Amino acid sequence: MPILRALFCTLLVGILGIPPSNAYANETTWQALQEGGLVILMRHALAPGIGDPAGFELSQCDTQRNLSAQGRAQAEAIGRSFRDRDVPIALVYSSRWCRALETAELMALGRVDSTPWLDSFFRQRSERDDRTQAAREHIAAWQGPGNLLLVTHQVNITALTGGGVSSGEMIVVRPTGDSFQVVGRLNDK
Repeated sequence: MPILRALFCTLLVGILGIPPSNAYANETTWQALQEGGLVILMRHALAPGIGDPAGFELSQCDTQRNLSAQGRAQAEAIGRSFRDRDVPIALVYSSRWCRALETAELMALGRVDSTPWLDSFFRQRSERDDRTQAAREHIAAWQGPGNLLLVTHQVNITALTGGGVSSGEMIVVRPTGDSFQVVGRLNDK
């Protein structure tokens, strides 16, 4: 079935000039971002593996799972996409984990401020509720101008939205009073 869908999408693009539905969704999300006032929840770029190795130290990048060469290129390409589309980014916050910080810095969309409320709780499940609540409060308080970019981890985004994300994938949300509404997803696929 996936082969038939891919063939159908290729035919639509090739014959009719119609991009597949996920391209439409991405384009709609990009357009919403150009207007500002949204929050982007981004999982760090590709850092192969799961969790962090034994001996992990937050202050020492060489003890952590870090971005691969592909992950660094991915972060740079995502940043270019934002600049090419004139998406206004007002603030950039990142987890203190090196893979998240490096992703945010390589995107080159502005000064990056690291914060513990975006840190992974993969190994510290007891931190889940406090970090998720702090993130919800920051999201709900965002009013722009421009957009707020939050570079964090899969577990954090899942706790906030109920769904998973792949490396470098983004969920764009609109603050609504004390909560938020999902506007769309962006990925490089």
